Amino acid sequence: MRILGLALWLASAASAGEYVLLASGAALYADRHELLGDLVRLHRGEGFIELPLALVIGFEPAPVLSRPAGEVPLAQRPSSTEPPEQLIERAAARYGGADFAALLHSVARVESGYRPDAVSPKGARGLLQLMPETARQLEADPDDPAQNADAGARFLRELLLKYRDHPYQLRLALAAYNAGPGAVERYGGVPPYPETTRYVERVLEEFRRLRVNSTSSRAR
Repeated sequence: MRILGLALWLASAASAGEYVLLASGAALYADRHELLGDLVRLHRGEGFIELPLALVIGFEPAPVLSRPAGEVPLAQRPSSTEPPEQLIERAAARYGGADFAALLHSVARVESGYRPDAVSPKGARGLLQLMPETARQLEADPDDPAQNADAGARFLRELLLKYRDHPYQLRLALAAYNAGPGAVERYGGVPPYPETTRYVERVLEEFRRLRVNSTSSRAR
C-alpha cells in the first residue's frame, strides 16, 4: 500500500549542514552526504538513511541561523501542556498533509494510546514510542511529549522517503518504524516477526478508518 501524493517537507534547520533537493520538490536536511554508486547516504547525527540517487536533483548548503536572544534550546524547554492529540496534529502539520496526519495519529494510537508516559518492555517511550537511541539521534527528549511527537513525525517521514519508490512504501515504513530499518533491509521487506506484522496491520487498519471518516466528513 502506498500513499500517492503524500506531502513531505522539512522545516528550516537552525544549524549548519545541507539540504538534499528531491525530484518531488521536497528537501531533506542532512549533516552531510556521501555517494555510494546509485545510492546517496544522508547522515544526521550518528544515524543515516539511504535513497536512490535518481531521486536527488541537487544539494544546497543550509544557512547557519543564530538563535534569537533569550530562546531556550529545545532540550531545555518545559514539556507542553497541550493535549496529546493536538501535539500529534501539530507535528503532522509541520511535515506533511492530511494523509500524513492520519498516519501519524494511527501510529500514536497503536503505539501508546496517546499516553505520553507510556514505556514499552523494550524501553520505547512516550506518545510515539521512541527508543532512547533513536531519540538521541533525532536530538529529542523522548519524555517530553512535544519533542516526542515532533521527533516521531520526522522519523516516520524519513522512512516514507526512504521507501517512496517501493510499491509497498507504507508497509515498509511502518515495519521499519517498529523493527528498525536494518531489519527491513535484512529481510528485503516486512520482517517475519509476529509483533511487527501485527503492528503493521493494526496501524493500516486504523489509518484506513481515519481516512474513511475524514472523507465522509468532507462529503457532508
